[in-house]
Amino acid sequence: MSRFREWRGHRPFAGGLLLVLGGAEILVTMKAPLPVILKIGMQGLAGYLLPSLMIVCGALILFNPAQRLFYSILGILLSLGTWLTSNIGGFVVGLLLGAVGSTLTFGWLPDQEPRRKRSAKQPEKHAAGLGG
Repeated sequence: MSRFREWRGHRPFAGGLLLVLGGAEILVTMKAPLPVILKIGMQGLAGYLLPSLMIVCGALILFNPAQRLFYSILGILLSLGTWLTSNIGGFVVGLLLGAVGSTLTFGWLPDQEPRRKRSAKQPEKHAAGLGG
């Protein structure tokens, strides 16, 4: 389990996972047996292409984090594009998952120190009035 935790710590795991889940949710809603489903374009080709590319971008973020900025920008554009092509972005859920995942990935920095829990932090004691 520690190997997975170490692997996960060296990449924007949450962002890539949310982008993959957003694309998968949109693909599932494209196959939903609902009368609300919209098809636009060549038999809905764009409706299947954009969420599929979202899944690919999310996987590339997980396995190639060096190019995370490009993939996150592409992921947000694809997520926003599903608003028009894929049932209002998978009824907004997939669109939001993809947008949040892309922004988390864009904001991730590789050289950050791991967060310490509040209980693990030592209270810092400052000597007041010792300046001179």
